[in-house]
Amino acid sequence: MKRVLFLGSGALALYYGGRMARAGIEVVFWARSDAGGLREKGIRLAYPGDAFHLPSVNVVERVEEAGAVDLVVVALKATANADLPSLLPPVLGPNTLVLNLQNGLGVDEAVAEVAGAERTLGALCFVGVNRVATGEAVCALEGYVVLGEFSGSPRARTEAVADVFRRGGTQVRIAPSLLSARWHKLIWNVPFNGLSVVERGMMSDEILRDAGREARVRALMGELQSAADAEGVAISDTFIEDNVERTRTMAYKPSTMLDWLAGRPLELEPIWGEPLRRARNLGVATPKLARLYADIQARAEEGPPPSAF
Repeated sequence: MKRVLFLGSGALALYYGGRMARAGIEVVFWARSDAGGLREKGIRLAYPGDAFHLPSVNVVERVEEAGAVDLVVVALKATANADLPSLLPPVLGPNTLVLNLQNGLGVDEAVAEVAGAERTLGALCFVGVNRVATGEAVCALEGYVVLGEFSGSPRARTEAVADVFRRGGTQVRIAPSLLSARWHKLIWNVPFNGLSVVERGMMSDEILRDAGREARVRALMGELQSAADAEGVAISDTFIEDNVERTRTMAYKPSTMLDWLAGRPLELEPIWGEPLRRARNLGVATPKLARLYADIQARAEEGPPPSAF
């Protein structure tokens, strides 16, 4: 794949797109408010054991300027999916693939509805990276990417997309089932992103320092495990325990908490609303998830504390 377009200029776009560009891949960034800053300052990345500056990056403000590309990486928040019908068609050539990096359930369907199921893939980014300024991102945990096909099993093109990330130095795992990978990631995202907002800006490791909050985390994970099982996805107790234990020393600011503190819209529906609806449709009781969903809605309506601005 010769040309890659990143839709967005947030933490994931800067981190993965910047590493690809550094490796010599032709990367184009579509940005709105950040376009001028990216042209002026380029991209600066810092991650364990390395840091670099790309003084010149290819940035467009209108996707039409990019033209057809080999791979489109959707690095937008799911709250911006209403823009996909105007963003995707101008850059789709006969063989263009579209990779969705969003979190939650139902997000790949939103991409496939515009791009077509036959060209849609999804990925989950197990990484600790934050955007600290225009064109600047800091990564505390490099982690890995889990990549899967929206429709069907992995094939040669799945490996080709994975190779683009690997060339940038990212570890990639290919999932036999994208749906399974999404449910597995919700095991962490639902409790820790959610409680970071409910607790008014609490970091992930702090959540586990209180026995009551830890009990709430474990109860939420258990409900998700049951809902996933009803949809045909088995999540082991070991996986749940690993997620709890690795978070005890993870001083990380979850992305939803950062969005809430900045007064941005929250990805409420794909991460909490859709799993809750699926559980109800499958006849699985999820009272803890229902309460968390309501608590996050209340915090979103309340808005961040004045000191956050």
